[in-house]
Amino acid sequence: MDELQRIDSHLLFYSCLAMDLSALTAFFYGFRDREKILDIFEKTCGGRLIMNYNTIGGVQADLAPDFQKQVKEFIPYLRGILHEYHEVFTGNIIAQERLKGVGVLSREDAISFGATGGTGRASGWACDVRKRMPYSVYSKVDFKEIVRTEGDSWARYLVRMDEILESLNIIEQLIDNIPEGPYQEKMKPIIRVPEGTYYAAMEGSRGEFGVFLESHGDKMPYRLHFRSTGLPLVSVVDTISRGAKIADLIAIGGTLDYVVPDIDR
Repeated sequence: MDELQRIDSHLLFYSCLAMDLSALTAFFYGFRDREKILDIFEKTCGGRLIMNYNTIGGVQADLAPDFQKQVKEFIPYLRGILHEYHEVFTGNIIAQERLKGVGVLSREDAISFGATGGTGRASGWACDVRKRMPYSVYSKVDFKEIVRTEGDSWARYLVRMDEILESLNIIEQLIDNIPEGPYQEKMKPIIRVPEGTYYAAMEGSRGEFGVFLESHGDKMPYRLHFRSTGLPLVSVVDTISRGAKIADLIAIGGTLDYVVPDIDR
C-alpha cells in the first residue's frame, strides 16, 4: 500500500508539473492511470486521497478480496504505458529547455536544508530512509536507490519517474508473499511510553517523514513533533531561484513537489 501510494504521488507530480508547463495531454495521462490506484485504495479501506490506513498494531482494514488480482494487472499495465509519458513530455524539447540547468540545488545545500526525498537524491544525496534505516520489510526486498548528481529541475523530474519503476519492482516482490493472519493486533487504549526520547522515520513520497516523541513516563507524552516532508523543500526556493526568470519558478516549484497544506503549520 505504501508503494502504491508512492506511485500515486509520483503520477500526481508528473501530471501537475506537465500541466504547469502547459502540457495538458500529459496531465490527462497521469490522472487516468492514477485513478486505477485510487480505485484499489477505495476498495480496501474506503479512502482514496486520505486513507489513514497504517495504524498502531497493524492496518485499519484487511485487503480487498481482489486486491492482489488488481495489483497484478496494474503492474504490467503501467510498465507498458510509461513510454508514452516519456514520448509526450520527457522527450519534448520545450520541457527539456524549461527544466535542464534550472533551479540547481547543490548536495551541500540539500543536506543543510534537510531537503530529502527525490529532491535530495537528485542532488547526489543518498537519503532514502528505506535504505538508511530499513523498516517494515524493506530490508528483504531488492530495489535501487535512484540518485543523480545534476541537482537541477530535470534531475528531480527523472528521479521520480525512475522511482515509479522501482516501486513496481518492490510491489512485484511482495504481492504473492502477503502473510495470513490478523491485520491488526489488539492494543491497549493508553500506551505508556517509557521515559526517554524517541525518533522514528519512514520514506514518504516527498521525503523523510519523522515523529519525535519525548516521554517522562506519564500516560501522555511530554513533547510530540512531526517532521513533515514539505517545509524543507519550500525552504530552498529562495536559494535556488536567485538569478532565474519568473517563469523558471514554475518549473522549480513543480519539481520540488511540495504540497501547500503540508507546509501550512
